[in-house]
Amino acid sequence: MTYEEALKFIQSFPDMERATFGARGPTMGLPAMKSLLTRLGDPHKGTKTIHIAGSKGKGSTSTFVAAMLAEAGTQTALYTSPHLHDYPERFAFNMEAISEETFARGLSEIKGRIEEERDAGNTSISTFGVLTALFFHLVKTASKPVDWQVVEVGLGGRYDVTNVFESKDVAIITPISLEHVEILGSTQTEIAANKAGIIVPHCVSILAPQKDAGARTAVGRRCHEVDAELIDVGKKFKLKAISQDISGQTFTMEGLQTSMELSISMLGSHQMGNAATAVAAILAMRSKGKLDISDEQIRAGLKKASIKGRLEVLRKGAAFGGSGPTIVADGAHNHESAQALSQALQHFFKAKQCVFVIGVNNDKNIGAIWKELSHLNKAAIATRSDNPRSMNPEEIIDMMSVFEAERPELHTSQNVPEAIEKALAIADDDDVICVTGSLYVVAEARAYLLAKEQAGKTAARFSI
Repeated sequence: MTYEEALKFIQSFPDMERATFGARGPTMGLPAMKSLLTRLGDPHKGTKTIHIAGSKGKGSTSTFVAAMLAEAGTQTALYTSPHLHDYPERFAFNMEAISEETFARGLSEIKGRIEEERDAGNTSISTFGVLTALFFHLVKTASKPVDWQVVEVGLGGRYDVTNVFESKDVAIITPISLEHVEILGSTQTEIAANKAGIIVPHCVSILAPQKDAGARTAVGRRCHEVDAELIDVGKKFKLKAISQDISGQTFTMEGLQTSMELSISMLGSHQMGNAATAVAAILAMRSKGKLDISDEQIRAGLKKASIKGRLEVLRKGAAFGGSGPTIVADGAHNHESAQALSQALQHFFKAKQCVFVIGVNNDKNIGAIWKELSHLNKAAIATRSDNPRSMNPEEIIDMMSVFEAERPELHTSQNVPEAIEKALAIADDDDVICVTGSLYVVAEARAYLLAKEQAGKTAARFSI
């Protein structure tokens, strides 16, 4: 099977984000997922597991955890979603994404079993279900035995198709916010109860700092029900920022007989909480004798962790020793992530005004997003990605204009490269161009700018 054939096979199933859930639960339920895994020989079993659910910070926390495990010399497999550019990005072994060849080989090895399962009547198999099964298969058949698998939930928790473990070492619940209310619940307490469904008997549960007391109560209740140990990071640890700039941030973490100074490359004050949550999980495993890791390995792993498209500096501008405007990309697709982006633009980039390139999918509340960003707006270019669910740029502008009393420059563009060029033409050298909204828009902007940079280097080389 070629990579192109593998993609065609994957895409023959219902779309992950849209089809895995019905009105109040998944169309591909856990019985269907477990049936598929049984046919594959239960590859998810027998490997130490850290499972992560939550509304915000799942990907960052998962990456921090996996980076520390890899730095400790363990064989580590990481499963995250969604991808930014290509499916293989979702599967990382020792922090290296698998190749297209490995992706295609693994899928070809399980394709027959998947088809058998579908022919046997399991017609609810989704793209995400197939990808999850592929991850576990790659873990079980890896050339070097995997010591730890770090698994990020797709959506929700209790009913998510990754929630197939009868036992696990750690369950992490990251910050809870109102999301997918038609599926997960109408309050943060209800959503937290759904997320807490990944907590199984006798595992260690790590709860990230929470804004809502109801979320903490729901997770605590679940831990009590299944006799799971709870470590509430917000209550047990004290975090204090030491330094923060566009190269990263340093902070102290104190609590539970621990005092550490830690540095991370990821930007945004919220990342300190994500990093501390990951460290709490690692420390818990060390204290139980399940992991041999030094403080220095913890620090080194944290520092190396990074995620593309999340407050990522694509170009350092004149204000930071480069040339032209600074360009930063962040997939802020709801009001809370937009609020965090606004704070980061002002705190880390000292931005007083920005030129925004923004595009979202049809199911997103662009008004809520723009309400958090409009006060920084110098000009905005609404655009769309190649994704068929992209919102029409004209519709985006109509919704944004509600928050623009003086209606500054608002433009539209039907594709991301054109929107980037418009932003570059508008921005001054000391401005920040911020690409945000859908991760699809961020991915296309990254690809365009990296290709443009490479073309510039090639042209310069030939001109010498």
